[in-house]
Amino acid sequence: MSEFSGKSDGFKDERYIIIPTESFADYAGHPLVRILYPTDVGFFPKARAHYREREEGADQYILIYCVDGKGIIEVDGKTYSIKKAEAFCIPRGKRHKYYADNQDPWSILWVHFKGENTKYFPLDECRTVQINSKYSENRMAVFFNLIFRVLERNYTMGNFIYLSQVLSLLLAEVYYREKVDESSVQDKHVTMVIRFMYKNLTKQLTLEEISREVDLSKSYLNSIFKEQTGRSPVDFFLHLKMQEACKLLQSTDMYIYEVSTKMGYTDPYYFSRIFKKVVGVSPKEYKKGDYLYFAP
Repeated sequence: MSEFSGKSDGFKDERYIIIPTESFADYAGHPLVRILYPTDVGFFPKARAHYREREEGADQYILIYCVDGKGIIEVDGKTYSIKKAEAFCIPRGKRHKYYADNQDPWSILWVHFKGENTKYFPLDECRTVQINSKYSENRMAVFFNLIFRVLERNYTMGNFIYLSQVLSLLLAEVYYREKVDESSVQDKHVTMVIRFMYKNLTKQLTLEEISREVDLSKSYLNSIFKEQTGRSPVDFFLHLKMQEACKLLQSTDMYIYEVSTKMGYTDPYYFSRIFKKVVGVSPKEYKKGDYLYFAP
């Protein structure tokens, strides 16, 4: 393999561990080790002039997580930028080079790894992944620190099994953990709308009224509700109303027409048709029977 490194004298406060092949060979066949295992791990802080090039690629996947600063990664002639709180995996066997930005050099945590379970992660996609969920920076640091701490101890079977599990968590954090920044905003909006709906169960709300009250567009409301609940806002509100009607029918002595009026319907027959369509039985059957209805 043709390889060139621009890192000659090292970086202040760096950490760098290469796992000796002879220490690992006896454990490589264990089913809890061979699925995923690191071969090298490191931390290069403020790595000015850092440069690495491998014309024939590496025999492992290389995950780079940028803690601070910026850098460039090139894979098979394509260029990708990476900055703070972003990660990139260089596919196994792919020609590549990577280097720190001249003006704002990166600080990176990185790990080389192999294993049968690499096929279950999108490691060959060559894409920059934002690690921007709440507390994610701390979790990434914790996972890497665990790897360092274990490798600085004895190379035992138990430690390699542990390393495999930590590495799985690390990759899951990058590729599969929900990206909370965007989703948390959507969660907040959905929660806000649902609270508004609960306060107005006795009314007939339109999408226009809901949208205006929470100061969100109708298209956005439809999109986030269908994504998170599987229903449109108006349909979701209707199911909440029918759930409340069910409670009134079973827990009070109210007549059906009284429940209809309470829920904002002036025509009890129309209410009964809607109720049966949503709940599956008529209000009369529900009141007399042993039914339970939970709004989705």
